Amino acid sequence: MKNYIRHFNEIDINDVPTVGGKNASLGEMFQKLTSKGVQVPDGFATTAEAYWHFLQEVHIQDEIFGLLAKLNTKDFSNLKEIGASVRKAILGTELPEDIKEAIKEGYDSLAKKYKGDISLAVRSSATAEDLPNASFAGQQESYLNVKGKDELIDACKRCYASLFTDRAIKYREDNGFDHTKVALSIGVQMMVRSDLAASGVNFTLDPDTGFDQVVMVSSIYGLGENIVQGSINPDDYFVFKPSLKNGVEQPIVSRRLGSKEKTMVYDKSGSGTVNLDTPVEKQEQYVLTDAEVVKLAQWSLIIEDHYQRPMDIEWAKDGLTNELFIVQARPETVQSAKKNKLKINTYTLLNKGKEITRGMGLGNKISSGKARILHSPEESDKLQKGEILVTERTNPDWDPILKKAAGIITDQGGRTSHAAIVAREVGAAAIVGSNNATKVIKDGQDITISCAEGDTGIVYDGLLEWNENEVDIAALGNPKTQAMLILADPEQAFKYSFYPSAGVGLMRLEFVINNSIQIHPMALKHFDRLKDPAVKEKIQKLTHHYPDKSDYFVHKLAEGIATIAAAFYPKDVIVRTSDFKTNEYANLIGGTEFEPVESNPMLGFRGASRYYNPKYQDAFALECMALKRVRETMGLTNVKVMIPFCRTLKEAAKVVSVLEKNGLKRGENGLQLYMMTEIPNNIILAEQFAEYFDGFSIGSNDLTQLTLGVDRDSELLSDIFDINDIGVKKMIAMVIESARKTHTKIGLCGQAPSDYPEFAQFLVEKGINSISFNPDALIAGIKNITKAEKNKIGYGMAQSSN
Repeated sequence: MKNYIRHFNEIDINDVPTVGGKNASLGEMFQKLTSKGVQVPDGFATTAEAYWHFLQEVHIQDEIFGLLAKLNTKDFSNLKEIGASVRKAILGTELPEDIKEAIKEGYDSLAKKYKGDISLAVRSSATAEDLPNASFAGQQESYLNVKGKDELIDACKRCYASLFTDRAIKYREDNGFDHTKVALSIGVQMMVRSDLAASGVNFTLDPDTGFDQVVMVSSIYGLGENIVQGSINPDDYFVFKPSLKNGVEQPIVSRRLGSKEKTMVYDKSGSGTVNLDTPVEKQEQYVLTDAEVVKLAQWSLIIEDHYQRPMDIEWAKDGLTNELFIVQARPETVQSAKKNKLKINTYTLLNKGKEITRGMGLGNKISSGKARILHSPEESDKLQKGEILVTERTNPDWDPILKKAAGIITDQGGRTSHAAIVAREVGAAAIVGSNNATKVIKDGQDITISCAEGDTGIVYDGLLEWNENEVDIAALGNPKTQAMLILADPEQAFKYSFYPSAGVGLMRLEFVINNSIQIHPMALKHFDRLKDPAVKEKIQKLTHHYPDKSDYFVHKLAEGIATIAAAFYPKDVIVRTSDFKTNEYANLIGGTEFEPVESNPMLGFRGASRYYNPKYQDAFALECMALKRVRETMGLTNVKVMIPFCRTLKEAAKVVSVLEKNGLKRGENGLQLYMMTEIPNNIILAEQFAEYFDGFSIGSNDLTQLTLGVDRDSELLSDIFDINDIGVKKMIAMVIESARKTHTKIGLCGQAPSDYPEFAQFLVEKGINSISFNPDALIAGIKNITKAEKNKIGYGMAQSSN
């Protein structure tokens, strides 16, 4: 009898050939991790020996394998028939008495331990004696809320039959497993009443990118089948491992509320299940408390550390006791199997076809699809995923739409226009400033965008073919001049963490405020003062989770910053405080009631001048609270703070004072302050500005605009807007020289060093510390920096030899 069942306290990971991977893992955790606080429901497992004994005792082994030998493995045309016949053969038998007695003994042991009526989860765990690493995940059936010995015996027999579901048979054929060598172990485990509470899945890395410094916790109401099948949109949390290990107050760096439309519970009979509509008020609540998320993440770390590899973990919350339990843990197999998590590709068009129009190309890639001409964001429902958006120009209201587009084409705008910036952030191919795209491209027309032909982007008729080649990052080298990234979208952060950068030289807050928050911070701070009832209703709907509406802004902004900071930790992440213009602020919900109307917003009430002004200082205090939360409560001290558009020394003093008043004191807890140098006065007085700031970042677009007196978005003056202009380069050289004199770190943010090798050469020769690139330009930028540094060394050697 002992050979037919094994209790969890008798099983460990070495017993995979006997009880399968699932049960071996449960026994391993029950034995070795419960002492570390990880709660695993007790149980037992039938053995592979019991399975083989069953087949032989009821004389169906030859019948089963004879049927399977007739399977048409070319097209599986008779799979359904064969599978049904095998299952019928098993279900038409009785389990041998000695196996029944062993299962009943296991039941009595659990009933005695837990004193009274018990309900059980009965799960299948396939095993192959000569293939101990075969997981067979998801191929067999599970039966929940099983009560009584008779019901348990019946569930066990159905588990045996489930070894021959159609999908399980085909899985073994596809993976080369011999049916005659695969056995089935049945796991019998105390039932966690998650039907009355919640369940979910944890990964000890980000399953989309393989970023391994977070634990992802996903949760739904009710039984876990909905989340396993992927039929419900769950709540997702990302918990940062280093902060978790260091015991910081809030290691959760981001969360996303899922819709959770359905809740799976047991039907009235208690044995089957039914999927009920989740009440709206519950859909709009998070399933777990922060403390529960942190506990699950801590357990996940313990499990990962024990197995020494990334793990895929299932958990359940008991609605009767409110306790959390781990009910399964298996190795994560998708991202762990990838040898090279980083793919950076170059694109080459194979044929060029008929040219329709051209403009400034962005993204260094090629894309194709149906053109969809839209004239306003209100038409967004017309754009299908994978189509190419064609429009006159965009503003922040278009952001959600742009994420769906396979490419973007605008009539108007330059390289620094909204469409250009967002296209880079979402990784889309884009052509801006075409002048006539909406007139010469037909709605629904098949087109190809090529942005892989230098500065010019070309739109071709038809769906053309192209080559895509992977870049060998290891061959790029590690230049002395730091290559950093320009980022804005937290959703892209984990992916870009694998890029060969020295951190983030510029994180723009505007993307997070536009997309995640959507509301003007003053409208949140002074909600009761708002006059427009429609605006109040919109805000109420977005912020209903937050009694204090200011907390909505702080938490959302903090999590956006924290996600990027976590992705690059411990490398620097330099966060630029908000730099909307007044017209852009006014576009936020509730913004018109707080923003003045200016004739020239580009040179108006923006940047540093807002932070100490009574019209905005309450809102800036919320930004400071978010930054303080990231650095202190979340433990991400790699965040540095950068002030944009600081016009005068007097303004610098005021801003530093306001930051200190709001808990961001320069030097405290290692805080460094940076300043954008984008105004000629910043260049002229750089040595004096260095008394207030630890670093400078040259904003090449604004500096070029203000040096040359050119509107950077004007297509008419695009030939004059030139960062390579002698005057602009002289300004840049001056500020680098001043920074070196005062030992102030200095970098530059912009496209030019990747587009123009000679500009990278100029910066390297002048001794700049870092250059920040959009992700699509990083590889070209590193190549240009490396070449420039080699040339500089060669030049220096030639000079010394003379």
